[in-house]
Amino acid sequence: MHLPYLLATALLAAAPGSCAPTHDCGCKTPLVRKECFFSLRNVHKAGFTGNIYAGAKSRYDDFQVSHIVNTDFIHYVGFFQAGAQPYWDWTLDSNSVQDFESSPIFDAKTGFGGNGVFIDISSWTNVTRVVSGRSGGGCVTDGPFAKGEFEVNAGPDNSTAYKPRCLARDISAKYGISKLNQTVVDWTLEAKDFFEFDQRVQGGGHLAIGGSLGEMGDMYSSPGDPIFWLHHTNVDRLWDKWQRLDWPARKSDISGPDTQYAYPYNFFGDKEYKNITLAYVMDFGNLLPDRRYITVEEAMDTQAERLCYTYDS
Repeated sequence: MHLPYLLATALLAAAPGSCAPTHDCGCKTPLVRKECFFSLRNVHKAGFTGNIYAGAKSRYDDFQVSHIVNTDFIHYVGFFQAGAQPYWDWTLDSNSVQDFESSPIFDAKTGFGGNGVFIDISSWTNVTRVVSGRSGGGCVTDGPFAKGEFEVNAGPDNSTAYKPRCLARDISAKYGISKLNQTVVDWTLEAKDFFEFDQRVQGGGHLAIGGSLGEMGDMYSSPGDPIFWLHHTNVDRLWDKWQRLDWPARKSDISGPDTQYAYPYNFFGDKEYKNITLAYVMDFGNLLPDRRYITVEEAMDTQAERLCYTYDS
C-alpha cells in the first residue's frame, strides 16, 4: 500500500530500527504523515504547494510521466494499492455540498486553488466521463496552480510528449459527498479481504475533482493535478487502517490479476493473467534513489525498514 511517489526519495532513505507492537521490526522514528489542512499549520501547507510548483517542468513531470507509462499496468490489477505524504481526509469535507465546496484544500492562499472555468458540455456528443454535478472543466483560476502560474506538461491520456497546458478542474461536490463520506469509508473498512477493500473508495476522489473534463479524471495523467497525491495518500492511510484491524492476517493479504482488466473485471472479455503475489515486482523507473524495482512484499508495511512512516490518525 505504501510506496509513495512524491516523497519516495525521503521515505525510502529513512533509517531502520525497532518496530511498533503491531508491525514487523522496521524503524525507530517513522515519519508521520498528517492531514494536510486540519493538522498542518499554514506555513507547512504553503511549503508543500511551493515545493510542487518549484518542481514543475522538471522532477515533478517525472512522477506524472511515470504514472502515464505505467497506467495500463497498475490500474484494475492486484497490486494497485501498493503503488501510491500529507493526506486529505475527505470525510471532513463531505457532510454537505457547501462543506465540500468551501474545503480548505481549495483555498487560493494556503491550499491548492479552486475550480476551473465552467464549460457547458450539454450539447457535446463525445464526452467519455459523464459526472453529475460537475461545475468547471476549464483552467484553474486562482491559487498556486492557476493558469499562468503552473503548467501540466504530459498527457492527456497516455501521451508522454511535452504538451504544456493549464491545469483543468471540473469539481463535482455532489459526486464527492456521495463517494467520500464517512459512511463510505466505514463500509470500506468493513471489507473482509483485500480484493473487496480495493474495490470500494479510490475512484471517488478522482471524479469529484476531475469531473468530466478535469485532469484528475484522466486515468493516465491524473498526477498532473497536485491534489492527486493527497488523495492517494489518504487511500494509502485507509489501507493501513484496514490492515491494522487484523494485522496478522492482513499484512500479507494481496490479490488480483497482473493484467489490466483481466478476471474478475473482464471489461473486454477474457484475458490471460496470473494472480498477484507478495513476490510480484513493481517497476518505479528512475523515481527511487537506489533501485528501480520493489516487490509488493516490501510495500505491505509502512513501518517496516524500507518505508518507515505512519499516520497521525
